[in-house]
Amino acid sequence: MKIQLAQQNYHIGNFERNTEKIIDAIGSARQAGADLVVFSELSVCGYPPRDFLEFGDFIDRCRSTIDRICQETMDIGVIIGAPVRNTRPEGKDLFNAAWLLHEGEVKAVVHKTLLPTYDVFDEYRYFEPAFEWKVVSFKGKKIALTICEDIWNLGDNPLYRICPMDLLMQQHPDLMINISASPFDYDHDEDRKDIVRRNVLKYGLPMIYCNAVGSQTEIVFDGGSLVYNDRGDLVRELKYFEEDRYLADTEHLYVGDDTVSTDDIMKSQGKVRVSSVVDPDKVIPYLTAEHHISQIHQALIVGIRDYFGKMGFTKAILGSSGGIDSAVALTLACEALGAENVRAILMPSPYSSTHSVTDAEQLSRNLGNPFDLIPIKDIYESFLTALQPIYKGLPFSLAEENLQSRTRGNLLMAIANKFGYILLNTSNKSELATGYGTLYGDMAGGLSVLGDVYKMQVFALARHLNRNGEVIPENIIIKPPSAELRPGQKDSDSLPEYDLLDKVLYQYIEKRKGPREIIDMGVDEALVARVLKLVNLNEYKRNQFCPIIRVSSKAFGVGRRVPIVGKYLS
Repeated sequence: MKIQLAQQNYHIGNFERNTEKIIDAIGSARQAGADLVVFSELSVCGYPPRDFLEFGDFIDRCRSTIDRICQETMDIGVIIGAPVRNTRPEGKDLFNAAWLLHEGEVKAVVHKTLLPTYDVFDEYRYFEPAFEWKVVSFKGKKIALTICEDIWNLGDNPLYRICPMDLLMQQHPDLMINISASPFDYDHDEDRKDIVRRNVLKYGLPMIYCNAVGSQTEIVFDGGSLVYNDRGDLVRELKYFEEDRYLADTEHLYVGDDTVSTDDIMKSQGKVRVSSVVDPDKVIPYLTAEHHISQIHQALIVGIRDYFGKMGFTKAILGSSGGIDSAVALTLACEALGAENVRAILMPSPYSSTHSVTDAEQLSRNLGNPFDLIPIKDIYESFLTALQPIYKGLPFSLAEENLQSRTRGNLLMAIANKFGYILLNTSNKSELATGYGTLYGDMAGGLSVLGDVYKMQVFALARHLNRNGEVIPENIIIKPPSAELRPGQKDSDSLPEYDLLDKVLYQYIEKRKGPREIIDMGVDEALVARVLKLVNLNEYKRNQFCPIIRVSSKAFGVGRRVPIVGKYLS
């Protein structure tokens, strides 16, 4: 049997466009001689649809879309993802389902069993777990059809009490097919390949694994769909961050298990690999490894491009300070949207250095994007004059620093409103973690480009963007980071050095290590207490922040839920 994987980029709720893409892929598969074409999880409506699932009309449109696709299946099988109503009175009203369509009708509907409710996932909010487990038959093959999380319950500390494949194996399937919407983070691709191979080794069956690609607001799906033979060999890995197709011939996926070692099979039963770095001295090399930085680069481009494309926006604006964060964000935006569609606004204050302006100007000349210079000295001083009766000569403080940032935010939003731009925020993850930013000032924006990228990764990303020649001026990369809101200011006046800071932040945010665990790794106790307190005290700022393109395993935003009013470590 020949099976075509269709790795596609969907738009949540855009049934017309999604249907066009699916039907086009069915036609391509037919021309290629495929018997069956496989799409990703919830491909009909896009993933994650979230509270759209609470609207009966949304579910009705999913079903009418399936009826439309059925018309294209007279001579070819199709496995598609869409919600289906639960007809039983018990439980939630919907299942997350995989539909087998053939000969113009629905041949089978398989319900997802394992419903993730962690990080960015919230499926148990909407869906009921499967009540029953049956293989589906197609052209003489018995297929163990599962959906995303259903294959992840391996290892010695499983998250769920049931493993769907264990139950399906009782019916002696010939082949495993899994349809997924597995989000990107910069080490998840290896975990994904590892879990697919472990399933193959455990059950002795080949697997076809179809993943989604593209960005849905903050979540990026990286594709990388997989085909493994029954010996655990990788037969094909589809492209990352791009739509792709591949025709697999199942006859070539059965090679026998006589060469599979007992050790391999035993390892497949053991603890699932989850990337982790426990040595503080290895954290920064790990975070800034070229493989990770290259993937982050691609993910951010997809995140920007899809956010604008799917929302119907075409032009972006951002504040260009001559610092590394705005330089990297501007360079990425120009690559994603075209330099002519990204406007940079340079807004020097009385405390801005001359080279910051010249560096920002040179960057825009290198990129070829339009830029404007709007000094804020007079506007800033007019605010101070207006506030003088209330400030009454009090000494210069954080209030005057933040006023400069808010002046810039006002100007950027005024220009954005006037010309229809979307403001891109340039804050990095290290700053967001510690609250080193001004609400309604440099924290303003419609989309955060670097909010899940630590400062040391921003430096590495700048080097990566310059790999084929200098785009970001060298002086921007090497000069000490500074907000330039008071004379001689440096970030290190308010924060630990970023190479120290990011080590602690990674262990606390991504790895959820407590203070004693981090201290026991050899990190200074006072530093740990200071950093963790900053993180927890500033949740109120992040709660008001714009969507952040997610590239790590634990980004700020929908995947990290901690109280604003809390006392823990603060």
